[in-house]
Amino acid sequence: MSSRIADNPGPAAVLAAPDYCRCETLVLGCGNELFGDDGFGPAVARRLGRSAELPRSAVALDVGTSVRQVLFNIVLSPLRPRRIVVVDAVDDKKGRRSGEVWTMKARDLPEVKCDDFSMHQLPTSNLLRELDELGGVEVTCVVAQITPLPGEVRPGLSEPLQRAVPRAAEMILGLCRPGARPLGPAGAAPLEEHSND
Repeated sequence: MSSRIADNPGPAAVLAAPDYCRCETLVLGCGNELFGDDGFGPAVARRLGRSAELPRSAVALDVGTSVRQVLFNIVLSPLRPRRIVVVDAVDDKKGRRSGEVWTMKARDLPEVKCDDFSMHQLPTSNLLRELDELGGVEVTCVVAQITPLPGEVRPGLSEPLQRAVPRAAEMILGLCRPGARPLGPAGAAPLEEHSND
């Protein structure tokens, strides 16, 4: 596996780096499975983890609501993945249909997502932006439009998000392939959009 080495670390620091810092592509499935469609990211990460198509140079982790700890470890590690793919459910509020899947850069994540327990709150969104803009790590987000989240604990994805899981997994596998194109500059249209049709 190939990863980016940060600022000439000593041998002990390299040996202590978590395994997920040593991979080429790290997929982080974010979200709280106890709140309906917010469990989209973990579902995609688990599907990828079972896939024979996931390259050996890639690691898929279901980080649930613990993405901050993983990102802090990456920021502090002398080894970093070349690419991080964050998978999450969002409410884009721009007329997207439930289950629609698209890619975006970390800097384009919605500023406020009150019903989210992990990804869009500070300092997580800042860590993603810092890794992308200053840390030499390409950060791509693969997101799906949610149906309204339940107000109480109610595990399980809606039907549109269940159908979106394999589409998102295929999109991520495409990003892991050699020669995969990164996203365009800020404000550019996403690489691909997939509806729930």
